[in-house]
Amino acid sequence: MAAVPAPLPPAEAEALVRALQGTELRDTGGQGWLRQHEYVEKLNMHGILSASAGQEQLLTELLVTYAKIPVLIGELISVEIWKHKVFPVLCRLEDFKPRSTFPIYVVLHHEASIINLLETVFFYKEICESAEDSILDLIDYCHRKLTLLAARSTKGQAVELRAQDLASPSSMQELQKQAEAMEFEISLKALSVLRFITDQVESLPLSALTRMLNTHNLPCLLVELVEHCPWSCWEAGKLKKFENGTWHVVPPEDQVKMTKLDGQVWLALLNLLLSPECQRKCHFDGFNKSQLLKLRVFLTDVLIDQLPNLMEMQRFLSHLAVTEPAPPKKDLILEQVPVIWDHILKKNSGKWEAIAKHQVKHAFSPTEEELKLQARRWAQTYSLDMMEALAPDKPRCRVCGVEAAKRCSRCRNEWYCTRACQVQHWQKHKPACNLMAEVPRSVVDDL
Repeated sequence: MAAVPAPLPPAEAEALVRALQGTELRDTGGQGWLRQHEYVEKLNMHGILSASAGQEQLLTELLVTYAKIPVLIGELISVEIWKHKVFPVLCRLEDFKPRSTFPIYVVLHHEASIINLLETVFFYKEICESAEDSILDLIDYCHRKLTLLAARSTKGQAVELRAQDLASPSSMQELQKQAEAMEFEISLKALSVLRFITDQVESLPLSALTRMLNTHNLPCLLVELVEHCPWSCWEAGKLKKFENGTWHVVPPEDQVKMTKLDGQVWLALLNLLLSPECQRKCHFDGFNKSQLLKLRVFLTDVLIDQLPNLMEMQRFLSHLAVTEPAPPKKDLILEQVPVIWDHILKKNSGKWEAIAKHQVKHAFSPTEEELKLQARRWAQTYSLDMMEALAPDKPRCRVCGVEAAKRCSRCRNEWYCTRACQVQHWQKHKPACNLMAEVPRSVVDDL
């Protein structure tokens, strides 16, 4: 495994943070937007490297000093809206047959980069406070993602399988599958961000608490996640859990161990249910009470041994079961509401097809020469060696899960222990391989 690279020099990190700025939805995918994406991607990698070295305080200070958290939240919601409103139009355009779908993939990936960066820094109280009014928009964003997780009719593993399904008739359909698989991981990152927000309930504005507890009823939504656990599934009699970006078979002796994602849900519930301020605003009516009491069956001695604070949750639920809590206190204040989502929708309503056609012409139909230039920049931005150096585990075979030494030479994105496993997986891997190999081929040919 390669040596772990160093974080960016302080001056370069500061320059990148200062250069962050919001972009218009219409300009998504264009040259100015791509520069912003590169800044985000480099800062995201810098944040991961800094966190691994225990030096993320500098990035936190820069983002607070230059008031960039609201900018990042605005960009996060903008690309989310693009994905739901413009991307489907692009996929329906019959005459749009791009020579490379990677420029569109970069836009889809932008959301993942931003939420990952926010997950890295939102651990700090000052980051949460620096979000100011945009914290309401971020809470709404996290609620939308958690709702998607809770509403899945099948477990998370099915998402991975759909993304690797048999070959599709077009590259745009392949891209849709990639977007669907990416959505799952983005939603898991949003869960972590939400948990960090709940860590600061004592200092959040009352509007934020109202949004989480009453508008969205996040405690009951989190109960659904405990019940259905979309990052865990059974396949061929084996328990699999999603951790560090991949699905792992869990040995029998580890099946009762709490994962990081399990811990995020329980910690968020502890913050939202046991905080005095939250208890003043929570509405423990019949429905909410019955939902929350479902948690008792999960609070086993094994679980509490792993997270001792859950003993307090157990006491709270026992008390809730035999009492009728007072109605929530109503604060006579003017409640703030999130504005970013509504502002972008109102500004672009009815223009989705026009935006899509504009982006086809100016962003997603590069010439061969432009594609080569973009490929060089992407090769610098997406450092494969850096990603591997940060990986917590050695590569595992995509088919059987054992330690792997062979890699798909075309896309360099999947690992196998033997040629037999690679051949067995090819039909499922082919669509993603076709997509991910587009840019690397240009890099290899032209650099």
